[in-house]
Amino acid sequence: MKNRSEQLSENPYLLLTPGPLSTSREVKSTMLRDWCTWDDDYNSIVEDIRERLVRLAGVTPTTHSAVLIQGSGTFAVESVLTSAVPESGKLLVLENGAYGRRMATIARQAGIPLEIQENDELKVLDLEGLERRLLADATITHVAVVHCETTTGMLNPVNEIGEMVKGLDRIFIVDAMSSFGGIPMEQWRIGADFLISSANKCIQGVPGFGFVIGALEELHHCDGVARSHSLDLYDQWRVMEDNGGKWRFTSPTHVVRAFAQALNEHEQEGGVTARHQRYSTNQRMLVEGMRELGFMPLLPDRLQSPIITSFHYPEHPDFTFTKFYQRLKDQGFVIYPGKVTDYNSFRIGTIGEVYPEDVKNLLRAVAASRYWQDHSTNHTTGTIA
Repeated sequence: MKNRSEQLSENPYLLLTPGPLSTSREVKSTMLRDWCTWDDDYNSIVEDIRERLVRLAGVTPTTHSAVLIQGSGTFAVESVLTSAVPESGKLLVLENGAYGRRMATIARQAGIPLEIQENDELKVLDLEGLERRLLADATITHVAVVHCETTTGMLNPVNEIGEMVKGLDRIFIVDAMSSFGGIPMEQWRIGADFLISSANKCIQGVPGFGFVIGALEELHHCDGVARSHSLDLYDQWRVMEDNGGKWRFTSPTHVVRAFAQALNEHEQEGGVTARHQRYSTNQRMLVEGMRELGFMPLLPDRLQSPIITSFHYPEHPDFTFTKFYQRLKDQGFVIYPGKVTDYNSFRIGTIGEVYPEDVKNLLRAVAASRYWQDHSTNHTTGTIA
């Protein structure tokens, strides 16, 4: 782990976001070499990544396979939704935040038969309502949910949802964009037929591709379903399978190589367990320190993930997020604006190449950035040691 001065010598600020996020020097340095998409050395890296992702999901190559998709994580989500749900099917999206709404938007624009179960952004998903809905509507064939809804930082109960969905013989799609690799999960245990994530999240690579870990039986069922040529999940998988890691179209070679290095570092740190522990420590220190400084989290602790935390704006007429954001950025920290519909909030991520010492430094920066504090009144003036 580098100290803060070494980090700042390489980058002017630390990204405290849910991705893209701050990466190691080694991950960045691997992108200094050029690679050919047809070369066997490069394609062997792709094949190694695919196998490692399957095993990281807690499944095996005899039952599951990984497909890499060019673009952001949303491209991978769209690839699954538009390739897995046939014309005769119907998708139910469980929505309690912006990324669930995004899945519904993708389905709607693609002409996929769609139902939406809307839930309050600050409340856990209604499992009893889900069961009633599935029992009442046999035409629903696929159910999709976001595991970590980074609109708020909420962790949705995918184990319970998966047990219900699979118990009623439906296909289960999990957007694990911001949780895969950072929160312990086994794909077979949660019952996900498709698990979706991205290079620039908890594995700590850089942006450029998403990936899908699919049950082989369901990948075969995607043949001929796709509503997009570029995002045809089955065709992308088939070409990779038949050509030893070859992508259909030009692949993000530098990003792929950086991801291979990120996987190495993930393993060296101690895998998902160790990374989850670090992220959880970061998040716990953040919340404790922010509370001391007068900032209240949006979610109760029991619903909160270790990935990103939303905080209410302080109740002061002089507070503006843009000014607060800039003051923190000037001190070497970039945070995120809020995305919750009905509350003024901002978000701070605790994943990436971020360690407890960074959180302590951030809290000192937050304390120094409370320009709206009126110390002549009884407002909280907390300090961070």
